[in-house]
Amino acid sequence: MPVDLSVNIGGLQLQNPVLTASGTFGYGLEYRSFGDISALGGVVVKGTTLKPRAGNQPQRIVETAAGMLNSIGLENPGVEYFLANYLPQLRDLGVTTIVNVSGNTVDEYCELAERLQQPGVAALELNISCPNVAAGGMAFGTSEAAVHEVVTRVRQSTRLPLIVKLSPNVADIARIAQVAEAAGADAISLINTLLGMAVDPRTRRPILGNIVGGLSGPAIKPVALRMVWQVAQAVKVPVIGLGGIMTASDALEFLICGASAVQIGAANFVEPETAWQVIEGISSYLQEQGMASVQELVGSLQI
Repeated sequence: MPVDLSVNIGGLQLQNPVLTASGTFGYGLEYRSFGDISALGGVVVKGTTLKPRAGNQPQRIVETAAGMLNSIGLENPGVEYFLANYLPQLRDLGVTTIVNVSGNTVDEYCELAERLQQPGVAALELNISCPNVAAGGMAFGTSEAAVHEVVTRVRQSTRLPLIVKLSPNVADIARIAQVAEAAGADAISLINTLLGMAVDPRTRRPILGNIVGGLSGPAIKPVALRMVWQVAQAVKVPVIGLGGIMTASDALEFLICGASAVQIGAANFVEPETAWQVIEGISSYLQEQGMASVQELVGSLQI
C-alpha cells in the first residue's frame, strides 16, 4: 500500500519531505539528466543576492576526511537574472522552487523578498549566516537582536512562506530559533555549515583563498542531528534538518529527531541521484514499519 509522504512546512505543501540544499544543487536544472526534479519535495536554489556576485578568490573548495570545506562567497548572477532566466524554466517544469536569499543589510533582504514574490516561487529561505555590514560585520544569525530585526522586516515584506536557516556557530541554537519563530518565521532550517579551515604544511599557508570556509558532509551530521533535536523541542513551527545526510537512513534519523523535512547537500556532489534515493528509502522504511504516513515518524524519538 502506498504511504503518504506529503508534509506541510509553514503553509508550503510538499509532495515529500526531501529537498535539496542551497548551493549544492545549482538551480536544479543542472541535475535533470539524473532524475525528475519535479518529483523532489522541492529545490532550494543557489543563494541569491540583489546584485551579481563574483564570489571569493580561489581556492574555494577543499576535500576533508569526512566532508568538504567551501568558501564560494555566494557567487551568483543576481536576482534579476534568476527571475528572467532560471525561474521560468523551473516553473515550466513544475518544480517546487524555494529561493535562498542573502544580504549584507536588512534593507537588501527586504528588497529581495519583495522582488521574489513572483509566480513560481514557493517560499523563501533566509540565509542569516551573512555578515551584517551595518553592524560591523557580525553574522546576522549570531545575534538575537539581529535575527529578530531581519526576520521581522522580511516577514513584513512578503506573503511567501518564510524559512529561516540557522547558523550552528552560536552558543544557544534553540534560543536563536525561538527568536526567529517569534519574529515571524514559518519554519526553521538547520544547520548551515560549521566554520573550519585547512592548511598546506608544505607552504604553511591556508589552502582556501578566504582562509576559512564552511564545513559540510558526514563530519557534521552528529552536530546537526543534536541541534535539530534541540530546536524541534524548542519551537512550534516545522523544522527542516540538514547536515551530512548521505543516505535514507541518515534522513530517517533527522525525521525521528523532530525534523518535518530534510535537505540533501554535500551528498549531491558524491552521488547526484541521492535525493531520489532518499525519497525511495523513506517510503520503503515506512512500508516496512507499517506506517501510513511520514507524519507518524516525525519526532518519534524514544528516550
